[in-house]
Amino acid sequence: MDWDDAYANSKHIPDGDTYPIRWQADADAFRQRMSVLGRARLGVMYGHGTREIVDLFLPDGKPKGIVVFVHGGYWRQGDGSMWSHFAQGALDHGWAVAMPTYDLCPRVRIADITRQVANAITVIAREVEGPIRLAGHSAGGQLVARMLEKGVLPEDVLARVVKCVPISPIADLRPLMHTVMNRDFKLDMAAAEAESPVLMSPPSVPVTVWVGGGERPVFLHQAQWLADAWECERVIDPGKHHFDVINGMTQADSPLMQAILGGAS
Repeated sequence: MDWDDAYANSKHIPDGDTYPIRWQADADAFRQRMSVLGRARLGVMYGHGTREIVDLFLPDGKPKGIVVFVHGGYWRQGDGSMWSHFAQGALDHGWAVAMPTYDLCPRVRIADITRQVANAITVIAREVEGPIRLAGHSAGGQLVARMLEKGVLPEDVLARVVKCVPISPIADLRPLMHTVMNRDFKLDMAAAEAESPVLMSPPSVPVTVWVGGGERPVFLHQAQWLADAWECERVIDPGKHHFDVINGMTQADSPLMQAILGGAS
């Protein structure tokens, strides 16, 4: 099996290489608008590194709680600023939205990124009261799933987490050991197993695994593996590929937002 092609997305999606450019343009416009409204706190520091920052967007009125969205990019690309506009759906429901940026491989290991995301959530939990809902896309799906293991988040923060939605997650990192990307990940079997949500004990937090019906087969498999391991709900979003599967986060009434908010008004 060609593992590199199996986990390649952009070349199998029409105009796949244009998505980051469009995301950044939409995110920049959103950030400017929210800043003018006084509802954006950009670059809140959760650590000492230049990438250890989290952007916080606030609804009109007191937040009902926090939706944390963790971006993907195979732990090697991107930052939280590229995805800002995906906060719109949750904001329309009255929830604050936090989007952390983290260091990237090969500068750090995936385990380090897990710790950074946990630190970001811990810091932002002090800033906004109420329940916490986690969502993450691709590598970000792995990261939010890891937050549910006891000891990753402080107990008082984990106790506030009421829902987790890994979107097209990489839930088993062991196959990535066979890819060229592992030159950056530097995964051995012990590290891959330690960071694989499928090998964690099933969490007590309600989980919905979300995946696009038009995804590469390995992402459909990864989603099924996690749903099987955790005995949780898996939703296949018809026709969606790896890049447009998150579009529902911009729409307050989308099925994806309904899954993230889990019945909250």
